Amino acid sequence: MADHNVEEDDYMSMSFANVGPKAPESSLQRRLRKEKEGKERSRNKTKAERLKDEQAARDAALQTPLDATSKGAQMMAKLGFRGGALGKEGVGRTEPIELQMKADRGGIGMDSEKKRKVLEAMDGEVKKVKMEQGDYRERMAREKEQGRVEKMVWAAMKVTEGLDCEEETHIGDERQEEQSATEGDRDEVANLSLTKQAADDLENAATVAKPIQRNKPLKSINVLWRELAIRRMARDREGRMRFDLQQSLSRVPTYDDPEEDQQDKQAYGTAVEELEEDDPELDAFVSLDAKDRLAKIVEYLRERYHYCFWCKHRYTDEEMSECPGVTEDVHG
Repeated sequence: MADHNVEEDDYMSMSFANVGPKAPESSLQRRLRKEKEGKERSRNKTKAERLKDEQAARDAALQTPLDATSKGAQMMAKLGFRGGALGKEGVGRTEPIELQMKADRGGIGMDSEKKRKVLEAMDGEVKKVKMEQGDYRERMAREKEQGRVEKMVWAAMKVTEGLDCEEETHIGDERQEEQSATEGDRDEVANLSLTKQAADDLENAATVAKPIQRNKPLKSINVLWRELAIRRMARDREGRMRFDLQQSLSRVPTYDDPEEDQQDKQAYGTAVEELEEDDPELDAFVSLDAKDRLAKIVEYLRERYHYCFWCKHRYTDEEMSECPGVTEDVHG
């Protein structure tokens, strides 16, 4: 049996046990080596290389401690220095002052001044960024609040429009009832064979306001929701124009039919609506801040209809005693 204690050869090892002596350098190799070394010595070093060598020599010299054989140590020994820290109490420096090389022509404190200016500039930039961030947050908060108030203004306009139209419809119904009653009286007078003068008197007495027109003049609309009506009319006009374009009505645009009424002309797109007329009253109202416009509309609703925009409720009494107040804050 083979002896298991015998170590097996490691055939994967890169070590060579039997390495012979180094071959002597031939004359050709020696000549090439000397030529290479001579070229290296004769080559002029670049400025970067010279600076690197100077830095290395300076660092090596500064890291070498002073010994008693140096000229500086001998001079200090003659003055009474026996080693250790400087000073009478022995708490001074123990190492020489570090050498700091200057490559420019600036003064001794120029680097500190430049550093101070750089730090001040950096602090200014940091403060500017912080101020810009704060201004951005404030601006975004203002824009968000402005958008919220604008939405409430349009909502208040719609409420005002609904109440005004409801009141006008109610007035129109009362007038129609009065007109119907008057026409009944006139028929009764005709049946009784009254004189022509009496019939004329009743006809004059039956004169009432005309029913509410569907398309009211813009300046007759309440200025508090007039802008809403203008936008609606503009949207309707654009819708009619798109419809006319899709239907491609086969008629000459310049043709004028004397039997067409105003609504037919608007349907065919031949009538021109004056939506861009001058309206100083509306311009003055729109130029107000959104909060001021909202305050005016809320005040109008409270005084005219006893309606609280914040409570979303119309009260029966003029004092509106159950309402917490006029502003949004008191409503929680």
